[in-house]
Amino acid sequence: MSETFGFTTDDGDDREWSDPVDRPGTQHHNVVLANRIAGAIRRMIDGGESIPVDGDRPGQFNRRPVQAGDFLILVQRRSDLFAEIIRACKTAEIPIAGADRLKVGAELAVKDLAALLSFLATPEDSLSLAIVLKSPLFGWDEQALFDLAHRRDVPYLWQALRKRKDEFPETLDMLNDLRNQTDYLRPYDLIERILTRHSGRRNLLGRLGQEAEDGINALLSQALAYERSEVPSLTGFLVWMETDDLEIKRQMGSADNMVRVMTVHGAKGLESPIVILPDTGPRRAPNPGEIMMAGGKPLWRTNADQMPEALTNARDLAREKQMNERLRLLYVALTRAEKWLIVAMAGDLDKNGDSWYQMVEAVMTSENAQAVGTDGQTIRRLEHGDWATLDLVENRETPSTSSALPEVFSSPAPPPPTPPQSLSPSDLGGAKALPGDQGLDEEAAMLRGTRIHLLLEHLPQVASPAWPDAARNILPDVADHARADLVQEVEKVLNSPGLAHVFAPDTLAEVPVTANLGTARMHGIIDRLLISSDRVLIVDFKTNATVPADATACPEGVLRQMGAYAMALAEIYPTRRIETAILWTADASLMPLPHDLVSKALARTPYLDGAHPGS
Repeated sequence: MSETFGFTTDDGDDREWSDPVDRPGTQHHNVVLANRIAGAIRRMIDGGESIPVDGDRPGQFNRRPVQAGDFLILVQRRSDLFAEIIRACKTAEIPIAGADRLKVGAELAVKDLAALLSFLATPEDSLSLAIVLKSPLFGWDEQALFDLAHRRDVPYLWQALRKRKDEFPETLDMLNDLRNQTDYLRPYDLIERILTRHSGRRNLLGRLGQEAEDGINALLSQALAYERSEVPSLTGFLVWMETDDLEIKRQMGSADNMVRVMTVHGAKGLESPIVILPDTGPRRAPNPGEIMMAGGKPLWRTNADQMPEALTNARDLAREKQMNERLRLLYVALTRAEKWLIVAMAGDLDKNGDSWYQMVEAVMTSENAQAVGTDGQTIRRLEHGDWATLDLVENRETPSTSSALPEVFSSPAPPPPTPPQSLSPSDLGGAKALPGDQGLDEEAAMLRGTRIHLLLEHLPQVASPAWPDAARNILPDVADHARADLVQEVEKVLNSPGLAHVFAPDTLAEVPVTANLGTARMHGIIDRLLISSDRVLIVDFKTNATVPADATACPEGVLRQMGAYAMALAEIYPTRRIETAILWTADASLMPLPHDLVSKALARTPYLDGAHPGS
């Protein structure tokens, strides 16, 4: 069965002055045609319209109700009508597969998301911030944006917004959250955070309509594709996206029971029970260009009244090729229909009569197509056979397999397990200095100790004449007189003959060590480690101003620390003797610590729960 209908509407501008200038009015012929097509599909589905189908036996025919997957809408090009049909079908709540091709960067929702990403990458980008604030993501009106921009006394719009944070708390909360995550999230995760956590998807679809969802999903897919091929970074993704060459070709042949909309070129090889051709009006022939080929030679094109015979013949030949190509496409479009072909157009007809609509209309008229009134207008219908006498059967639905949602997705997540407590050997309790030690305050003493540790770590690798220059590179931010005092103390240690074995080339410096300490996990760094075939010597540097007289007078905290080191190294070297010693930098002396002394001190720490460390 074939049908044709066409109409012309008043294209007067019925828009409000505030509407975008590129949005067609409700009386525009493309909008009216799209709405009528969507309405017709909706009525055919809801009204139980039927189409013939093959029966169970050869030669037997039945009929079944039409469904959304039976419709294939073909257009000559992806014009405004193409987008209006998709919009109208979604408005009518008709399942539709969307556009067969998407230029991701041209979608409005994608532009809004890209503007937000641009601002997050460069907060000084005031234009992107203005676009985002006016977008559905934040929903500011023109007056609020103008007031913020016009009244600002700082160069950047972001600075002005932060100064007025009490007036826009929700906006600042969202922007601050996203800015705090920008350096840590991949582009896909950042976009998903915008869409889900901050209701970006709901706000965009609420303002732009359901047709915006295709662009959003395409952007997410492209973000994943980018992360698979590039090192994920927001700046890199923006550069990759702003090329505006990201176009997705969607496979429409296997769309699940949804209306398909595509170009005739893309429909080659496909068929559908019902095909609608809405884009059959006159088409202006493309400009042949300034240079034309005539007899295999390029020639400048002249005005038609001054064109020589060679150029005239070349022009006519090009037009003939274009017409033949259009006829081939028309053949492809007409033969996609299995049961029912609907040809429609809107706008003015061409006087030449070479539009697709006029060609089909002429053939149907010659075949005595009947005029039928429907929906307040007259259409021409050409049909064969009587479908109404066939037996009606229900649609055979493909059984869908559904899996029960695991309970984990419907119940609150359990509290995360508490990680084992991490301890430092220097935080096992006990005093760190002798009573009456009149040194620096705690913060200054720790800073001085850190600097001396750095010098003792690196200077042994440098020849002694170069120590002052090396110290200047190691501690560039320390005043000269303070650095000289530190170097003097370190030189005294390094020049001591009794300490030469501590800084020998085969010793290890700044050795990280970790071990279980009762129910906790200990992590520490040994200043100097000497390993031989039968023993291991652990040396720790101390910069206390007061040096104890002997090992028994050492502060409790120091003994516990050395006991923890001894316990950890005993697990690594169970067959070797573990020894500990303190190197006091104040007098460049090395004080060995008895093993029982440090072990008993470690046993007194509460983290062992009374258990004695192994040796």
